[in-house]
Amino acid sequence: MAHPVQLGFQDAASPIMEELLYFHDHTLMIVFLISSLVLYIISLMLSTKLTHTSTVDAQEVETVWTILPAVILILIALPSLRILYMMDEITTPSLTLKTMGHQWYWSYEYTDYENLCFDSYMIPLSDLKPGDLRLLEVDNRVALPTEMSIRMLVSSEDVLHSWTVPSLGVKTDAIPGRLNQITLMTSRPGIYYGQCSEICGANHSFMPIVLELVSLKYFEEWLLNML
Repeated sequence: MAHPVQLGFQDAASPIMEELLYFHDHTLMIVFLISSLVLYIISLMLSTKLTHTSTVDAQEVETVWTILPAVILILIALPSLRILYMMDEITTPSLTLKTMGHQWYWSYEYTDYENLCFDSYMIPLSDLKPGDLRLLEVDNRVALPTEMSIRMLVSSEDVLHSWTVPSLGVKTDAIPGRLNQITLMTSRPGIYYGQCSEICGANHSFMPIVLELVSLKYFEEWLLNML
């Protein structure tokens, strides 16, 4: 999860988030190089009064500064499209989890099992234990197995919500009357926090999401305790 004065992204816990971090670094380097070149040219123009007549009216220069931005855009667009297709790719899921947004809590249903559903509310400040995180802890965490393809079905029963877990690279709108689908796969166990990312009313800030990613063995034990 995020820590104080953090400037970058959270550590990636899924293959999609790793790709997004690589793409961010790739794009940031291109922006840095362009900004440095523009700053150098501006400082050069301000610090000298000399004018090169053959450069002011040169077809070669105009050709270069027309083609070069197009090449740069292609270098940005191709990795971006690749990640978009990876995020939309739906494989055969090992588990399906249905998520419903409410004002102001989440409800979860494991559709592969009978009567396995629960609501997840934020724990009030007065009930927090030492070491708990303010505005992020919930009474019922979502348990999921690691290294398995999981299908998330996201919808809402009242207003717009957004189910978001930054370290997994997941952000899906919960829209009343519409069922959005995403594929979730994690690469390592841990506890991951998220929040509703769509302004949904007075208590929008009090809709945390907590995922507890465990190995398949411990997930099966959790299922036996819940059923």
